[in-house]
Amino acid sequence: MNTTSFFGDMLQSITERGRRFLSLGPRDEGTDPLRHMESLCETLLSSRGEASGMALAEEILGRWQQFDPAMQHEFMRTLLQRFGPGMERLENAIEAYRADQSPAALLELHVAAEPRRQELIRRLNLAPNGIATLVRMRETLLRLKVDNPDLEAVDSDFAHLFSSWFNRGFLVLRPVSWSTPADILEKIIRYEAVHHIGGWDELRRRLAPEDRRCFAFFHPQLVDDPLIFVEVALTRDIPGNIADLLEEDRKEIKASEATTAVFYSISNCQEGLRGISFGNFLIKQVVEDLRRELPKLDSFVTLSPVPGFSAWLSRERRSEPSEVLSEADKSRLAVLEEADWADRPDAVAAAQPIMTAAAAWYFIRARNPQGRVVDPVARFHLGNGARLERINFLGDRSSRAMRQAFGLMVNYLYKLDDIETNHEAFAGRGEVVAAQAICRLVPAAKGARSLVPVAGTTGSKDTTSSKDKATDDGEKKSSKEFSQ
Repeated sequence: MNTTSFFGDMLQSITERGRRFLSLGPRDEGTDPLRHMESLCETLLSSRGEASGMALAEEILGRWQQFDPAMQHEFMRTLLQRFGPGMERLENAIEAYRADQSPAALLELHVAAEPRRQELIRRLNLAPNGIATLVRMRETLLRLKVDNPDLEAVDSDFAHLFSSWFNRGFLVLRPVSWSTPADILEKIIRYEAVHHIGGWDELRRRLAPEDRRCFAFFHPQLVDDPLIFVEVALTRDIPGNIADLLEEDRKEIKASEATTAVFYSISNCQEGLRGISFGNFLIKQVVEDLRRELPKLDSFVTLSPVPGFSAWLSRERRSEPSEVLSEADKSRLAVLEEADWADRPDAVAAAQPIMTAAAAWYFIRARNPQGRVVDPVARFHLGNGARLERINFLGDRSSRAMRQAFGLMVNYLYKLDDIETNHEAFAGRGEVVAAQAICRLVPAAKGARSLVPVAGTTGSKDTTSSKDKATDDGEKKSSKEFSQ
């Protein structure tokens, strides 16, 4: 018998006994369902019995799922307004700590400051399948938060608890192959967020060949629902074009012949877990597993999208003046307004040197209002200790990539000996670690200028420039990319 299924059945049995004990009958909402929900939540917080607590948690989550969007919004506001810290206890704890800054007083202040909704969410997790429903609940909360920023306090509590419940120690890495159960494979098709999977035949081409791998993280309470997965291509060199990896008639190689593992798609599956970081653990664990299986692998790279580049470049083209583009650059980039520009050699020749150098600026110098690197994918990989290795002009000609990045893709290199140093440079000092060929594309001086590459310009060590660490064979490949 499946252990997880047995455990789930046992919890459901306990819950049913708790329902009978509490005399929880049919769900009659009455005239004020929100007030009744609040009452149920208060009862759950005061409950001491396991069975009754599980039954109450199931009842509350069941009612939540039956609410329409307006009622769900009102319930979130109830959590915000009615289930914050107990103010009288908090004020007393503050005064006690001011009078006596002892460890006991500090502990009481810490406990008093915790919103009651945190304990409520913990107890809701007692329900059978509670964690799955809570993830869906946060998914709704994230949508509501867009127009209701004061709900950030509620979301902070969900995120705080999820960061513990979805800690790496609880996650299980499992390979996903063509022999994986169909219900999981169907979710791989549905959740793929980078390169659309058109159906089962296309999924087979990504999973079945000897030179392809896929890995996913699972949580013990979500055994058939992946949290995040990565698709890997085993190759002989670093690719610069996604078509080379995904085209139907590509030439396969033996896994034993591969020297490079390419992470070409990393997809988060649960919107309700947005911002809960476990993607970095996924990459590191996959690298370790692949190295054990295939000792000849010596390069671990991504072939990544650049989802914000098109919007950023469009803003720079409209900016008067632009810190990045000269008027001559803007004039030459007018070809981007033409639908077929990527199929015309003259338009490509006009746009490529400017766009490639602008992309280097985008990664190395561009910052958002919070002072962070603009591109979210770059933040993820650079924060994990990767190096910005190569910019690939027209690396993806799909309609989505052309719309988001004018077809641009990049390689991030995970050089195992440098990961910790690179991470510290980015996280601690805001430095973007990049190959020297990319550094040369960013002029040292500021102000509008032509972005035709400036020979001999390298990155400095200030917080808006790259750190030159490229000395290996990958550096030579990067130089070829920018030789024009």
